[in-house]
Amino acid sequence: MSDRFAVEADRRVVGVAVRAPGGFKFFSSEPAYFALEGRTFPRSRALAHSVSKIARKLRRGPGSSPKSG
Repeated sequence: MSDRFAVEADRRVVGVAVRAPGGFKFFSSEPAYFALEGRTFPRSRALAHSVSKIARKLRRGPGSSPKSG
């Protein structure tokens, strides 16, 4: 795996991940993902999971209630 890679959500680049001690450090290029800015994730899969959670919330839109089931 590379020492750095682009991080995408919904076919848009939302930041970059850089290999750092303890895993991968995330740097956001989109305000919606600033909550993850500077965090180090132990694996790229953990970063992808966190990005996906934010992307799902954004797709639902403001004021939407989560789907049950």
